[in-house]
Amino acid sequence: MYKNLKLFLFENQTLKQTIAKNTFWLFFGQIFGRLLRAGLIIYAARVLGPSSWGAFSYVMTLVAFMTIFSDMGMGAIVTRESAKNPEFSKKYFSTVFCIKLVLLTVGMLLLIFGAPYLTNIPEAQTLLPLAALILFFDGLRNFGFVISRAKEKMQLEALNEITTNFLITVLGLLFLYLIPTSQSLAIAYINGVAIGFLAVLLALKEHFYSSLANFDKTLIKPIINASLPFALASFLGAIMINTDLIMIGWMRSADEVGFYSAAQKPVQIFYTIASLFAVSIFPALTKTLKDGLGGGKRILEKAVSMSLLAAIPLSLGGIILGDQIINLVFGSQYSAATASFQILMITILIIFPSVIVSNSILAHEKQKSFIAFSMIGAIGNIIFNFLLIPAFGIAGASASTVITQILANYFIWKKMQSVNPFSVLPNIKKMIFAGIIMAIFTLILKFIGTPLLINIFVSAGIYFLLLKFQKEKLFLSLRGL
Repeated sequence: MYKNLKLFLFENQTLKQTIAKNTFWLFFGQIFGRLLRAGLIIYAARVLGPSSWGAFSYVMTLVAFMTIFSDMGMGAIVTRESAKNPEFSKKYFSTVFCIKLVLLTVGMLLLIFGAPYLTNIPEAQTLLPLAALILFFDGLRNFGFVISRAKEKMQLEALNEITTNFLITVLGLLFLYLIPTSQSLAIAYINGVAIGFLAVLLALKEHFYSSLANFDKTLIKPIINASLPFALASFLGAIMINTDLIMIGWMRSADEVGFYSAAQKPVQIFYTIASLFAVSIFPALTKTLKDGLGGGKRILEKAVSMSLLAAIPLSLGGIILGDQIINLVFGSQYSAATASFQILMITILIIFPSVIVSNSILAHEKQKSFIAFSMIGAIGNIIFNFLLIPAFGIAGASASTVITQILANYFIWKKMQSVNPFSVLPNIKKMIFAGIIMAIFTLILKFIGTPLLINIFVSAGIYFLLLKFQKEKLFLSLRGL
């Protein structure tokens, strides 16, 4: 038993086992780490109040933009090329690492000297120099994961995520207890990600220490050419997802930024689940395509169906129980976030399958397609925000996100169908039926006053029992694995 478990968790044996192993480690690391940080977020939101929490969230949104700018999609390129040509992995890593240092430096300067002009929230402006340090250390820490993903050893990433988030949480709780300000929370983040980077540096020291020795200037142009379409698409995608907070900060109050951030946080944790699953299958999908489109099609269809197996109950349950969830997590002072949270939960049904489809497009080396799709989403989100936020506030921003995600992801799916036609609907009919029945029971349990957590567990049990009774193949295969 112990030997089999050790082989499963630490060795790459078969394609199916490797995907399962990587998925387990990524989920374990990210979800456990984020659950730790979720405790800090809840505490910070309650202690700081909507205004100060809104200022901190606003600044962290700018950090997210700069993180995408400093990556430029090069991490995915290194993972793809290393999976295809392992003998060149060190050269790709070293060259991209040097480019990354330059981009991080530019990003820090933009945060310190440019970002103050993007906000009218005084408290947010004081946090920007601290945010630059968060960007630097966390950018380098995350870049180290490129190697662990290329080698399909996600356990290294998982352990680092847990350690880093544990440190951020402990330090954050301590600093906020001593001095309850947004500056204290930012300093806790800096210390946590800095120690996390040092841990990555020690684990992958041979790659970092040989960066200059393996640097190959002839790879700079090919890497940038390959990554620019993906980088632009990622940046436009970030605009589509994160512009809401920035525009709310321009057009509304700091309190509303705090409310919207509270609505976003749980949803973004769910986005992480989808992204981790997509990352875990990406190397295997890339390798499978070497043998033709058939293998890639089968993996894509199963992966998309599995993502919807989780997305359907999450989305329906979140919409129905949204008011109770916000009240439990953030307290009654954040009740104004309920409508936004419920609207954003619709996006789970869009994001879960679409991140896998997007990764499949990248695996087929069709990343240039992302530019047009992401531009539709980014521009559409800005336009709809201008139309909806003045009239409907943060609920309008949520509705804008749903509309633009539907538009952008429609074209992403259409492109993938033209590259490698695939079918999903026949695989999810039983899931849809189980989700509808579950939603009915969830509503009944809520109506009769069932406590939230009991409702969630009972509803989930009903959903999975219905899948079992229908002998849903994907669910049974997951149980077997």
